[in-house]
Amino acid sequence: MKFTNDEAKRVQKYLQVKFANQKITVGAMSKSGDSAEILLDGEFMGTLYKDTEDGETSYDFNMAILEMDLPPAA
Repeated sequence: MKFTNDEAKRVQKYLQVKFANQKITVGAMSKSGDSAEILLDGEFMGTLYKDTEDGETSYDFNMAILEMDLPPAA
């Protein structure tokens, strides 16, 4: 299912409130329109997918964390 601009704005507002960070934005949508980039202060953080099943819509935020990006173990 394709994202609408209204949905992107609503998800963006939800994430900004949930994480108390106004720098979170919903960026470029995929060519197919079923996913969008989530950015933090312009930096790619993950991908947002839209799923509609049995008349219900959900959004899945997928964020990969590379081990090399983690701080050293204590």
